[in-house]
Amino acid sequence: MKSATKAKTSAVVPRLTREDWLDAAFKAVVEGGFDNVRVLMLADRLGVTRGSFYWHFSDHADLISTLLARWHKREVELDQKVRSQATGDPPADLKLILKAALAHAGSDVENLRFELALRGLGRRDRAVASMLLEVDQMRFDLFEQGFVRLTGEATKASELAALFYLAIAGGHQALSRPSSTVNSKKHLLSVITKYLIERQTPASSA
Repeated sequence: MKSATKAKTSAVVPRLTREDWLDAAFKAVVEGGFDNVRVLMLADRLGVTRGSFYWHFSDHADLISTLLARWHKREVELDQKVRSQATGDPPADLKLILKAALAHAGSDVENLRFELALRGLGRRDRAVASMLLEVDQMRFDLFEQGFVRLTGEATKASELAALFYLAIAGGHQALSRPSSTVNSKKHLLSVITKYLIERQTPASSA
């Protein structure tokens, strides 16, 4: 009888995957930063014992490094996706880049808050800081290439790319606030597009 009960209980408890643990860790970061990622807390949230965790990760550090690697992989894939969607129309391509850069803001703030927490971690972890520098450079290169095609001037393109990046970073901060609305996002998109893309477009291309 006990064996039957045990078998029945095991049947209704889903087997957790590595991704389940990573998703739980991701949400913990979103809610309280990386210091909020604790194995026992995650196990309680997932309704399992800590033993389940060690089927997938050697320790807490392994969990965090895998979580960071997953974020980095997705950022690289996003960069490749945006590059592959280039149309050859510089203003349109820059607008696409801007839309992608603010894609999570206002509609899915979890990804935005995760990155903000990651940048906080980077201030005290050299390896994380190095990874963020790589991702920032990847993004900046994308912006700069877009402005080179738009303006035809390398120096101006570099300066506009810097302003573009700062505008997006500031937008992330503003849109991560609980009071942020869809209209806030639309306003930011409009302002950045107006001053950093449309006003920089040569008259012959406008």
